[in-house]
Amino acid sequence: MLITFKSKAAAEIVMYKEHARRILDLLHKDVEQGIITTAELPAAIASIEAAIAESKIHSVSTEVAHDVNTHQNENDDEHEKPATVSFATRAFPLLDMLQAAQKMQKDVVWGV
Repeated sequence: MLITFKSKAAAEIVMYKEHARRILDLLHKDVEQGIITTAELPAAIASIEAAIAESKIHSVSTEVAHDVNTHQNENDDEHEKPATVSFATRAFPLLDMLQAAQKMQKDVVWGV
């Protein structure tokens, strides 16, 4: 399932629900539907930046490796090596949207 993040400050961002869940869990937000208000943006940005910094210290988690294997090897191609996708890479587009939203004082919504 896909989640579409929207803000008047940036282009829409589409993510797999399971990838968005990790980010939204950090922000104590529901993955199905929600809003990050302009008042919540500074704390949300700080939380995501801290999680990105923490993820760079540690190796790629089993959860991310599993996600990559699930999506990349659907054709059972044994010769194809899965590429690892870090939390930082997955979170960057949403972080960029939040920063643009903060600059323009706009909310970020999804599931509406």
